[in-house]
Amino acid sequence: MVSLPFARSAFRISALLLVLPAVVFTGRAADEKVPLKIELPRPLFSGTPRPIQLPNLEKAAPGRRPDFMVPAGTVLLSKGRTVTSSDALPTIGELSFITDGDKSGGDGTFVELGPNLQWVQIDLGARANLAVIVVWHFHSQARVYHDVILQVSDDAEFKQGVRTIYNNDENNSAKLGAGSDPAYIENFQGRLIDAKGATGRYVRLYSNGNTSDELNHYCEVEVFGRPAP
Repeated sequence: MVSLPFARSAFRISALLLVLPAVVFTGRAADEKVPLKIELPRPLFSGTPRPIQLPNLEKAAPGRRPDFMVPAGTVLLSKGRTVTSSDALPTIGELSFITDGDKSGGDGTFVELGPNLQWVQIDLGARANLAVIVVWHFHSQARVYHDVILQVSDDAEFKQGVRTIYNNDENNSAKLGAGSDPAYIENFQGRLIDAKGATGRYVRLYSNGNTSDELNHYCEVEVFGRPAP
């Protein structure tokens, strides 16, 4: 016959074993990765584009890129957020176009900034842990934008606490430091940039003209992440 103290101890051990798997599962759920589903516009050009020769040009990959894996709970943070720019009076369009959700690239859907180095900046409204940033420049024709640099900070002036997460300015012509990321040809999929866990409230994007003209264009920028604790 089993003594009462032993029976109570066995019950406690059994109960603990039942609880432990749930604790382990919760830990795994916190690190769970899920595919990021990005709504893409339709392609705007077809056929063979004119050759573009640049020293750091990335070879275009065929077909659609695979889904990028992000932490569970990742959401679109940039929709409808305020956009400011080094060019306060765009030649074409409004700065609000950059976060309005329309990335189609047709007339009336993009903003055109002046020549030389320009930047646009998105205020996410609060500090966030960033997972992915997707950028659509003008994509109705094959072109490459120069000095594409993407930075994140909690400082709206970008004078301190600045983290650069993408930089394809190989010769430091933008005077923000030379970068080793590749130049790339624009297309309807946009450029997906891994935010590498950067944390900040403001996202700033630079460009310095393109292979077709000296101007700078944006159709849409989408910032995905989770509110920072």
